[in-house]
Amino acid sequence: MINKVIASASEAVADVDNASTVLFGGFGGAGVPYELIYALYDQEAKDLTAVSNNPGYHEEGIAKLIAHDRIAKLLCSFPVQKDSYVFKEKYKQGKIDLELIPQGTMAERIRAGGAGIEAFYTPTGVGTEVAKGKDKKEFNGITCILEKAIKGDFAFIRAKKADRWGNLVYNKSGRNFNPVMAMAAKVTIAEVDEIVEVGELDPEAIVTPGIFVQRVVKRS
Repeated sequence: MINKVIASASEAVADVDNASTVLFGGFGGAGVPYELIYALYDQEAKDLTAVSNNPGYHEEGIAKLIAHDRIAKLLCSFPVQKDSYVFKEKYKQGKIDLELIPQGTMAERIRAGGAGIEAFYTPTGVGTEVAKGKDKKEFNGITCILEKAIKGDFAFIRAKKADRWGNLVYNKSGRNFNPVMAMAAKVTIAEVDEIVEVGELDPEAIVTPGIFVQRVVKRS
């Protein structure tokens, strides 16, 4: 019997190794897998590469990992925000590296990673620092730069409901980066509000099929 439900967040993240690449779902405060993040903090993995839309607020979410020097590199779209002072200080101190990625490009790089597309060309970023060192080609008179797919060792995502097979539905804007991240990691761990019986989820409402999810944890 397929059962991907794990008893606790700490058990679900126990095998995250040092120097792993972890994709963290969420947009602002919506769809952030906070319990998995804090379990990872307690687990003490370090030298991580984190992929996230933002670096967390105050010392919440991945900001807590950054504050305690667990993240060595951040791939991010919005690193500088009013309440993201933890990241700003660590970056000024040279304690964390940053790869700044336009938001749409980041989403597409992650989607490509899950779809088996190793790289693609886009006009976004041409003529800016984003294009530095990247291959350029012209298509239909439009200059484009080569962007490589983003893949993770782990993806920490948040959903509204799951069944024991790992099928997921999301809550409105909580969907954001979570579905594409689920596809792009070797091990996807879903933190959910509710676990239901197989067959209870409307097949038309399932956004992430269980084939992309290895572990499910119910929020405490």
